[in-house]
Amino acid sequence: MKIVSVECLILDGDYPFVKVHTDEGITGIGECFRRQPGVTKALIEDHLAPAIMGKDPLDTKLRFLDMMGAGSAVEMGGAVFCAMSGLDIALWDIKGKTFGVPIYKLLGGKVRDRVKVYASSMRRDLTPLEEGRRAASFVEQGYSGYKLHSAVPGEIDDPADETIKTVTEVRAAVGDDIDILVDVNGAYSVHQSMYIGAALEDLGVFHFEEPRPAQDLEGLARIADALTIPIASGEMIYTHHEYRDLITKGRVDIIQPDIVKVPGFTEMAQIEALASAFNIPITVHNTQPILSTVAHLHFCAASRMTPYSQEYNIEPISIRDEWPILKEPLEVVDGHIAVPDGPGLGVELDEEMVERLSGG
Repeated sequence: MKIVSVECLILDGDYPFVKVHTDEGITGIGECFRRQPGVTKALIEDHLAPAIMGKDPLDTKLRFLDMMGAGSAVEMGGAVFCAMSGLDIALWDIKGKTFGVPIYKLLGGKVRDRVKVYASSMRRDLTPLEEGRRAASFVEQGYSGYKLHSAVPGEIDDPADETIKTVTEVRAAVGDDIDILVDVNGAYSVHQSMYIGAALEDLGVFHFEEPRPAQDLEGLARIADALTIPIASGEMIYTHHEYRDLITKGRVDIIQPDIVKVPGFTEMAQIEALASAFNIPITVHNTQPILSTVAHLHFCAASRMTPYSQEYNIEPISIRDEWPILKEPLEVVDGHIAVPDGPGLGVELDEEMVERLSGG
C-alpha cells in the first residue's frame, strides 16, 4: 500500500482537516489543532505531505519520523507538531481500516467502553452568579464535572480576577458531589497561585490547571509542593521529552496532552508510557469536539492512565452544532461518550457538508 495524495481542507474558515489517500482506495481522515489554519495547510502541503508521498502508511512510526525530519520539528516546534497531528491520526485511521479493527485495538485493546467527560466552559464574560447557574444546568444534563476559565487572560495577578467568587458560586449551585476544575492559563505569579490554590482547596476543587505556564517548571514545582490540590498542566507542550521535564522538574500531579498538538497517536503512546512509568494520571486537553474527540476516545479507551473525567467543549462549534460534519454525531449520555467500534476511527464524514464548508 502506498500514499498517493494528501488533502488539507479548512472547514468553515477555521478548522483544518486532512485526508490521506492510498493506492488501494483506503482513505484516512484526521484533524489538526485549529489555531492558524493557513499555516497548518502550508506546512502540510509544502513540507509534510511530500515527505510521506509514495510510502507505506501502515509504517506509522517511520512516517512520523519522516515528517519530523521534513518539518524540522525539533527546531521549529509547535506549528509543525500541530500540522503533523492530523496526518498521524489519518495514518492510524488507515491502519485500522486496513486490518478491520478500531484504533483502540491497535493501541492494545480497550479497558472501557465509554469515556466519562466533564463540561468545559470557555466563557470568560460571565458573572460568578451566571457561571454558577450555567454549571448547574450542565449538571442537570448528566455531567458530573464542570471546568471554568475564570482568570483574566494574558495578565498576571489582575485585580479584576474573580476566581474565588466564581468557584464559590459554582460550588453553591452544584453541591458537594460535583467536580469543579479551574483553569487560569498561567495568569498568576507563584505567590498568588499559592493564595488562590489554598482557597480552591477549601472549596473542594478537583484540579488547579496551569497556575503558571508549563515552561516555568521551577514555579510549578514550588506551587505543587506548597499545595495539596492537584496541579494539572501540559496543553502547551508537544513532546514526551517536555512531559518528562514537566513531571520530574515541574512536579505536576496530572498531565494534559492534546492529540491534535502532541502530535497524534504515535506521540500520545510515548506520553502514556511515560505517565505509566511515573504513575502520573492523564486528563486530556480537548477543545475540538469532532475527530479530535474521537481520537481521544480511542486513546482513553485503551489507557489505564486516564482514570478521571476527560475534557469536552460545551461551547457552540459550527461544524458540530450548526453544520455537523459527522454522519453520526457523537452524543454525551449521562456525562459519557461511547467509544466508536468501527474500523480505524470508526466514524464517517458527511462528504457533502465537508465539501460545502471547504468551499469546494
